[in-house]
Amino acid sequence: MKTYKFRALLQQTGWVENAAVTVDNEGKIVGISTNDIPYDELVDGFALPGFQNAHSHAFQYAMAGLAEKHPYANKSDDFWSWREAMYQLALTMDPEDIEAVATMLYSEMVRHGYTEVAEFHYLHHDKDGRAYANVAEHGVRLMSAANTAGIKLTLVPMFYQRGGFGIDPQPRQKRFISSSLEEYLHLLESTQAASNAYSGVSVAYGIHSLRAVDPHVIKTAVSGISSDLPFHIHIAEQLKEIEDCKAFLGARPVEWLLESMPVGENYHLVHATHLTEAEVQGIAKSGAHVVLCPSTEGNLGDGIFPLKSFQQYGGKWSIGTDSHVGLNPLEELRILDYGQRLISHQRNTFVDQQEHDSGTYAIRQSLHSGRRAMGNQQIEYFEIGGYLDAVVYDPSAPLLSTTSLDNMLSTIVYSTDQTMVKGTLVNGRWIVQNNRHYASEQIGRVYSDTINKLKIR
Repeated sequence: MKTYKFRALLQQTGWVENAAVTVDNEGKIVGISTNDIPYDELVDGFALPGFQNAHSHAFQYAMAGLAEKHPYANKSDDFWSWREAMYQLALTMDPEDIEAVATMLYSEMVRHGYTEVAEFHYLHHDKDGRAYANVAEHGVRLMSAANTAGIKLTLVPMFYQRGGFGIDPQPRQKRFISSSLEEYLHLLESTQAASNAYSGVSVAYGIHSLRAVDPHVIKTAVSGISSDLPFHIHIAEQLKEIEDCKAFLGARPVEWLLESMPVGENYHLVHATHLTEAEVQGIAKSGAHVVLCPSTEGNLGDGIFPLKSFQQYGGKWSIGTDSHVGLNPLEELRILDYGQRLISHQRNTFVDQQEHDSGTYAIRQSLHSGRRAMGNQQIEYFEIGGYLDAVVYDPSAPLLSTTSLDNMLSTIVYSTDQTMVKGTLVNGRWIVQNNRHYASEQIGRVYSDTINKLKIR
């Protein structure tokens, strides 16, 4: 048992000052009190619930910042050309390389305040496209990476069958492919079995995209897997994808999904950038969540999600870092909000009928939907029986030291940087303190050796 006393703890109802939080040996909260009770550690800071990163491709962190040279100004450089560079990276990495890169990435996520990540995982096979003896080999590497980094992981093995709508897989996609539903289900079952050896790991399922799996197989796959598991899918990210979908399926991607699938609260639609008003309303009405990755969507030139319209229908959303060109959850929230302000010419874009404070709205939305993306149904920010997962901001930072609690959350969301993070707790244990991960030297050394060996940077 250990009791932390925080200067202030954020709950749904607002800040709770002088909050004492007691955890058991597993890091579960057994008591929250504002009384003057004994404590083991005084944490002079403002504690927010840890952030959820609802969309990650860990191996792509190895190429963050490497696709920004554009030698031909008059030649198209878009998502599809970027994807070719990503394919080349995917063909270079061995299992130990993937683990080293993922461990570095996950440790950086925790340093920035993420305490959970959903890994949209489709790099399954060896460099020749053959299954490993343990078909979940790469999944196990990701579980090990999360365990070392001290972050909670929801591993989402993705079904990737085709090279595009009605197109056979390309040789560059050979590490991704499950040729049949049976092969994918074997991968999913093996991943679930492997997860039992790791604490803080859960498993969800998903389909890479409508273009990546035959439509009749999609329906069979979803009908045969428990609806209690989160379901993740890329959808409507690119204009070309929409036109190809219309030609092949006779409908737009989200339109087809809503008409053909049992879309509900366990669905997490990643990007969903290009929507009609009917699709916006349909997603919101279904109870499905969208997962928005503003730094990557901006980097790839995807487009801007119609959030303001989505909000009007009560739509729910979370954030992710996708290709990891950015890792700060607050930057994701800012980019998301500022994109809406730029296209609406209004500043009240991060509010709804119930919440008029932009920072409070941002945290509530991203937290609740982010937890759902992990299969976590917890509603209250910190509660008895839940784990103490928190990111703590430093009250000695001049900007925060001069701010009232009434204005604190929006100040943190809109105006802080990484230097103002005091630390990150996962399961009641400090993983990061004073901007330094507890295993940063070892993790950094292995990562550097790996990248130098790969010669990709």
